[in-house]
Amino acid sequence: MKKYLVLYKSSTPAAEMMASATPEQMQAGMEDWNRWTQKAGGAVVDLGSPLGAGVSVDATSGSGADQGLTGYSILQAETPDEVRKLLEEHPHLKTPGDSSITAIELLHMEGM
Repeated sequence: MKKYLVLYKSSTPAAEMMASATPEQMQAGMEDWNRWTQKAGGAVVDLGSPLGAGVSVDATSGSGADQGLTGYSILQAETPDEVRKLLEEHPHLKTPGDSSITAIELLHMEGM
């Protein structure tokens, strides 16, 4: 079984979404996530979490990280098509702003 890093992106930062949501909206959002998690079943390796501010580092400096990343999960599946099907109707796609999901296969490294 292959593992995939699932990155959630939105034009609205996760902290802003969480700060502006009413308790009822937060509850409804969690219910959506719980339903999706139950549907995905054993494919969910790590449900992950929302992401806050970050930093990008290169060989010469550091700067603010891509603020479009709002969360992550780790899923397992045999094929990329299976992952795509798991992510259909995912609750993240209902979040405010332009929202998308990217799934990237985690490659196994020998000896690790």
